[in-house]
Amino acid sequence: MKAVIMAGGRGSRLRELTAQRPKPMVPFLDKPVLAYILDLLKYHQIREVVITVHYLAEQIQAYFGNGHQLGLNIHYAPEQTPLGTAGSVKNAQSYLDDEPFLVISGDIVTDIDLSRARQFHQAKQALATIVLKRVADPRGYGLATADRDGRIRHFLEKPDDEQIVSQTVNTGIYILDPEVLRLFKPDQAYDFSYDLFPQLLRQKAPLFGYLTRDYWCDMGTIQGYMQATADALLGKVKHIKRGMHLGDNVWVGRDVEIAPEVSLRGPIYLGDKVKILRGATINGPSVVGEQTVIGRRALIEQSIIGHNCLVGEAAGVHQDIIFQPCSLLAEVMTSEQNVSWPS
Repeated sequence: MKAVIMAGGRGSRLRELTAQRPKPMVPFLDKPVLAYILDLLKYHQIREVVITVHYLAEQIQAYFGNGHQLGLNIHYAPEQTPLGTAGSVKNAQSYLDDEPFLVISGDIVTDIDLSRARQFHQAKQALATIVLKRVADPRGYGLATADRDGRIRHFLEKPDDEQIVSQTVNTGIYILDPEVLRLFKPDQAYDFSYDLFPQLLRQKAPLFGYLTRDYWCDMGTIQGYMQATADALLGKVKHIKRGMHLGDNVWVGRDVEIAPEVSLRGPIYLGDKVKILRGATINGPSVVGEQTVIGRRALIEQSIIGHNCLVGEAAGVHQDIIFQPCSLLAEVMTSEQNVSWPS
């Protein structure tokens, strides 16, 4: 099976994090979130991958290249203008063949069993299978209802509150037969949720839903990003490696230096070559990116700090996200009111 990763969007709901990077390149623990999607594909023996790209496409292409260093074969399908979710996959059609293929969003955190989803698709002889997940708050998602056999009977994208009749949502993961791509024209904007799935329902085509209990989190909002980070730190996401365990839910990369009299209260991840100087305190959930230095008596609380930063002596970072390389002066305190960890 081949896979198409949708990675062309601007990530407008995450604009604080995506002003200078595409959403799939947002740092997650020790690498971009898209890298974990590729890891998941490889785990399920999917090695032929097409990535649809548009916004800041060169960053994705430069980072992952042809994928050979990952044991994958990666192609890119650039969009000159945004084509929508389905339109972007249509734009990648030349890289696909006559076998069912997987479509997956490049900005989610998940350990969904893709092999089982594929088996479900084949067993149902589906034209299209949507991977579904029950969530506590379905607002802002596409909702689906299915019968006992898994056949989808109703689908509505981002319904109003009074239209919410289900907690079963679209995960942005699909298995499609190539015949689906013949239903719409190339170089036209077309969306899976607003256009294709309603069309299949009207035509009474075999549209099925595979309901998973595996981990899935949409990183489309700051809250979703913080939730996924906390869950990964706590080991709730299979296949995500957190480095070496120091105890007390503290995980580190390579060549990390921790001075005496440092207080670390997990869950915490410290990236490669991080330096924590004497007397510093880090309270989790927190992530410190590679080659960042936390100064003497500095205090980091429930924050995410990116690569190549310097937090000065006795400085403080409280419930904040700092991605760009920066130097925080001694005794300066930062806090971001919009950042909150899940309770």
